[in-house]
Amino acid sequence: MQVRIDAPEGRQAYGRRFATVEPVFGNLRANKRLDRFTLRGRTKVSGQWTLYCLVHNIEKLAHAGYAA
Repeated sequence: MQVRIDAPEGRQAYGRRFATVEPVFGNLRANKRLDRFTLRGRTKVSGQWTLYCLVHNIEKLAHAGYAA
């Protein structure tokens, strides 16, 4: 895996990861304070995760001007 990441294609793909995936988790963890789930059980945790994702996506739409 190290060889694949160090290849030019791997570096380019890994660089895109920081622009697409990591900011979402950073926003949920730092700004929304989702350090751990407050509920127990797969169904409840799934619902809580879905709710946080929904809030994140609604905020993205609001900042893009769709709320007006």
